Amino acid sequence: MNNRAYAVSADRHENVLATNKVIRNTFMLLSMTILFSALMATVSIVTNLQIPFLFTLGGYFGLLYLVHTTAHSAVGLVSVFAFTGFMGLTIGPILNMYIYGFSNGPQIVAASLGATGVIFFSLSGYAMTSQRNFNYLGGFLFTGMMIAILASIAGMFFQVPALHLAVSSVVVMLMSGYILFETSQLVHGAQTNYILATVSLYVTLFNLFINLLHIIGSLAGNRD
Repeated sequence: MNNRAYAVSADRHENVLATNKVIRNTFMLLSMTILFSALMATVSIVTNLQIPFLFTLGGYFGLLYLVHTTAHSAVGLVSVFAFTGFMGLTIGPILNMYIYGFSNGPQIVAASLGATGVIFFSLSGYAMTSQRNFNYLGGFLFTGMMIAILASIAGMFFQVPALHLAVSSVVVMLMSGYILFETSQLVHGAQTNYILATVSLYVTLFNLFINLLHIIGSLAGNRD
């Protein structure tokens, strides 16, 4: 009986160690990819790089597919940096639009970055310290994203500023939910691949930042 209890305790200890390792590797890799993405965004801003929409769309899904197919090998690390670096390049034209299109453009970008950081560290920290299981949010968040995507497509045909602002606000709330959901998956061992976890969190932060940028720019931007 004692041997069985010891074996169960040992298994739990190993599971905790494995989970902590995945969490540590995820946040370390996430930090590195964000820095690399920021470097590529700087290159894009300085060179005034213009990337066609279809190329951006193809690159996004193509590199994302590459990450998922190589996530269980060493090549997966290269794929992650290729994906996040490409995303950094694509955000350059958007940042240029705010930096040079508004007299307070740099402040808008800085405020959006700051808000993204505060939201991420607050919600991710809460999910880790509270140990609450937010996996139940998965279905709700997926449904919400589908609705938001459909609303965004409708917004392309009906140029209503209020609709775009409403969609961005909804996406910010959904991305906040995804931070809780994705961190919870790490904490409770539902996600054991740190490469896939890193990419999921990166995409969440990317979308959160872009939509905060739109909201803050719409509400507080001063056009030149």
